[in-house]
Amino acid sequence: MTLPTEQYSCIHRVCVCVQSCHATKPGMLNVHLVPHTHDDVGWLKTVDQYYYGDRNDIQHAGVQYILDSVVDQLLKNQDRRFIYVEMAFFYRWWKSQSSSVQQTVKQLVNEGRLEFVNGGWCMSDEAATHYSAVIDQMTIGLRFLNETFGAFGRPRVTWHIDPFGHAREHASMFAQMGFDGFFFGRLDYQDRARRMRNKEQELLWRASDSLTPPMADLFTGILPNGYNPPEGFCWDQLCSDPPIRDDPDLEDYNVDDVVGCFLSTVYKTNHIIMTMGSDFQYENANLWYKNLDKLIHYVNARQANGNKVNVLYSTPSCYLQELHRANLTWPLKTDDFFPYADDAHDFWTGYFTSRPALKRYERISNSNLQTCNQLEVFGGPKAMAVAQHHDAVSGTEKQHVANDYARKLANGWQHCRVLVSNSLAALSGLSAERIYCENLNVSVCPLTESSKKFSVNVYNPLARPVTWPVRLPVNGTAYSVSDASGKAVDCQVVHVSQATHEVRRQRGFAVNELVFQVQAPPLGYTTYTVALIQDGPPPAPAQQRAPPVIQNKFLQVTFDPETGLISSLNNQETKQIIKLTQNFYWYNASAGNNVESRQPSGAYIFRPNSSTPFIISRTTSVVQEVRQWFAPWVSQVVRLYADSRALELEWTVGPVPIDDSLGKEVITRLDTSIKTSEYFYTDSNGREVLQRKKDFWPTWNLKQSEPIAGNYYPINSRAYIKDDVDQLTVVTDRSQGGGSIQNGSLEIMLHHRLLHYDFRGVGEPLNEISGIFPDGLVVRGRLLLTLDPLPTAADMHRPLAEGMVLQPLLTFTAGDLKPNTQLEFSGLLAALPPAVHLLTLSQWDEDSVLLRLEHQYQSSESKVSSQAVTVNLQKLFSTLEVLGVAELNLSANQWKDEMKRFDWTPEKGEKPLLKTFQDPSTWEVTLRPMEIRTFLLKVNLR
Repeated sequence: MTLPTEQYSCIHRVCVCVQSCHATKPGMLNVHLVPHTHDDVGWLKTVDQYYYGDRNDIQHAGVQYILDSVVDQLLKNQDRRFIYVEMAFFYRWWKSQSSSVQQTVKQLVNEGRLEFVNGGWCMSDEAATHYSAVIDQMTIGLRFLNETFGAFGRPRVTWHIDPFGHAREHASMFAQMGFDGFFFGRLDYQDRARRMRNKEQELLWRASDSLTPPMADLFTGILPNGYNPPEGFCWDQLCSDPPIRDDPDLEDYNVDDVVGCFLSTVYKTNHIIMTMGSDFQYENANLWYKNLDKLIHYVNARQANGNKVNVLYSTPSCYLQELHRANLTWPLKTDDFFPYADDAHDFWTGYFTSRPALKRYERISNSNLQTCNQLEVFGGPKAMAVAQHHDAVSGTEKQHVANDYARKLANGWQHCRVLVSNSLAALSGLSAERIYCENLNVSVCPLTESSKKFSVNVYNPLARPVTWPVRLPVNGTAYSVSDASGKAVDCQVVHVSQATHEVRRQRGFAVNELVFQVQAPPLGYTTYTVALIQDGPPPAPAQQRAPPVIQNKFLQVTFDPETGLISSLNNQETKQIIKLTQNFYWYNASAGNNVESRQPSGAYIFRPNSSTPFIISRTTSVVQEVRQWFAPWVSQVVRLYADSRALELEWTVGPVPIDDSLGKEVITRLDTSIKTSEYFYTDSNGREVLQRKKDFWPTWNLKQSEPIAGNYYPINSRAYIKDDVDQLTVVTDRSQGGGSIQNGSLEIMLHHRLLHYDFRGVGEPLNEISGIFPDGLVVRGRLLLTLDPLPTAADMHRPLAEGMVLQPLLTFTAGDLKPNTQLEFSGLLAALPPAVHLLTLSQWDEDSVLLRLEHQYQSSESKVSSQAVTVNLQKLFSTLEVLGVAELNLSANQWKDEMKRFDWTPEKGEKPLLKTFQDPSTWEVTLRPMEIRTFLLKVNLR
């Protein structure tokens, strides 16, 4: 089985790059000038406004004009170079060009004069993104480049110049996508100073503890000026630096001054890279190129007088090639680059939580997209790809831009719903209208609130069976529920919480919730039928104190009878018990001017004005289902479902009161008897877990200036604390920020509402209000808690986090089901082994599908699951016959056996040699811990 030749013909892309690079000069300092533009896929303006150049009263920027101008200027001088990153913009521009312009651009790409770097739909954020969504958005962009430009358009370098800190998992993914190098602009100011002193701004990043080196090794370069040009050398129409005035007859001749102050080097080789461009620059590319041509000419002219500096147009790939040729050893890094601070009191840890509702919506949208892709196999909108941008899911955009991201996600889901409905109708034989209730989190669903009989279709996107609690808004007081076989299912009617009444306002009228557990087959659906038994007004809920204990056969939770707060957690299987207190607090946000002692909190920066948080309430009143009311704007429901090994905390926060001029940063804190010794653990983009320690960096001696914000890290899907006996894990339903400020504690920021902005460009405070929430945003979310012995803790939190990311999709039909409806379906012949996660299943073309399987455990974290697992691809699907298989790299833009990467040698230790493992057969593939394998399958429907 082969892919089209024009897409995958060139194995020797490295050689092509070398031939297009300008010659360097040994014995000289070679300065690689890299003309570029950084085009945010939304920030101060929406994606559409940036592309068209609309709303220039907010920011002057028009991407279509940048690309027009650059192409024109590249054609005027074959020495000139340019790089481009964001395919969300380039794709739109490309589709609007004539065939002659497209042919011209293809020639520029083939000659290496226009080079694509990164190649994803956007430059993704690295703290708030989930690895599955990052892989998808990279695949979309790189596939477009492959299909349009072939091997000449395939990026060799990833370029993350603007994200606010850098995740180890991103580096691991980029290595597995075949990139040779990774360049970025932002890192902690203390780390940068140290690296400049030691000439360690280029390094080898070993980005996995589980994958055998060099599988996840990636050469990493830190750019010398962030992503801006050196001071005094910005020649864009947006800049004010003087041009090079090279007429000696004029009074303001300045060539000698410009050349004389050009640079000093803090790098290890005789090569240095200089970014010549910045945000939305090159709209009038002639200004840049005319001055760069002069700079190159006049600096190099001094070589005749013994000057040892050689300046040239270059690209990141050409620069990286020269470093590889140097055959040096490089310092090795194994941790990550979080948190990021650009000054002593300026930690960019607020955005880990900023815009929590958008962060949750992005996560739900990703789950829905995977369901959509799977059901297309038995389409996929690009709105999800845009949402991974480092000013989208990060929450660091203007409010109207955040609204636009949400609108794009909603529009994408509308298209997806049609495909889901059609697919489910084909599989089930039921053509009745399917209803989607997207406000179940606030107990709103008109169909279930008003119908006497309805059915619930539960689609499970995971490759293992799941048990899932369903809560439906209803107005009756008794219902019957039956499963696909007609068997009665236990159910319960409970009152809608007071917090829900406050949140939903007039959007729903249900007074009760119908609660029951569903069991869905792997990669398939099942159907439940619900019928009203008793209608009428419900009895008034009785006010009561919290029960002293709630329990099932696995867990026991004890509450303090005086305060109503949780006081202990007991694992009844393993006989573990810990003291546990959970409460809500807020930090007062700093406010003031942009000076060292007055840096305010904002969308980016977290800076409390005190290290001691304010407790919201020391007691709570509880009604029914252990419902806790801490304040008019903070409440929680503590739930323990039958047969669940996890305790659920459903929190509701908002509107956060603004009764002062500071703003509030709201946290929940878990205080335990676990002896943590200042260590705690957070995940990296939802995959591997990294050890953290308070006031400590593994790679340098940290001088801590912010004891709270400086100890916050991104939590994408889980965090935990442990000692020699107990591990308490918290699984989150969205990306958040958190830390362990005190021994035995874990705190997570849930929401913040701020009245000042932090002088990082967005220009408005993070104060989310809307027509729905005119008094301020109300957010609801879930935390899942588990208490386990260390050897089995991962066996609990891995599938729990997986299930939180990919949740069952519920659809509803009114009335009776017609006879012969297929009430249950599974796309798999059997569930996959517990260690294996089906990451991707999507239609690639008419007769082939893209499949990604991953081993979701790290090495040594589970005695049972951290073992190699073999899967037979021909025995995988119930409705698909697999006729052919070929393996691709992670981003699906190269054949795996043709992927060639530069090899690098660490300063300590030998150069690692890539090990190859033989699969048992063509159809049987073996997955090792943390390995993701990508396949193109040729299939027929059975």
